[in-house]
Amino acid sequence: MTLYLMTFFLFLVGLYGATTKRDIIKIILAIGIMGYSVNLFLILIAYRSGAIYPILTKSLGKELMVDPLPQALVLTAIVIELGITALLASLAIRIFEKYKTFDITQVRRLKG
Repeated sequence: MTLYLMTFFLFLVGLYGATTKRDIIKIILAIGIMGYSVNLFLILIAYRSGAIYPILTKSLGKELMVDPLPQALVLTAIVIELGITALLASLAIRIFEKYKTFDITQVRRLKG
């Protein structure tokens, strides 16, 4: 149970950083932290103490097994998150090239 709470706390740290920081790079890092916490939560849901891997066994299915579906979902989520991070980083670079700052409040003031 404490692992679930720690994952929720990690998500709240990312949410706090994404909503309160003014620097674009810090916002991108906070969004990454939120994504990592969601991935960790999905892996924790699939974990079963004392379970066996479904690929390495030839049993009849009576034993407790680890659920492989959340693991596959996390692999997909990692790839999507990498694409989102690359897109946000490229947008941050373009904003810096145009406005010469990473501060969002200054970018909002500089119309044009």
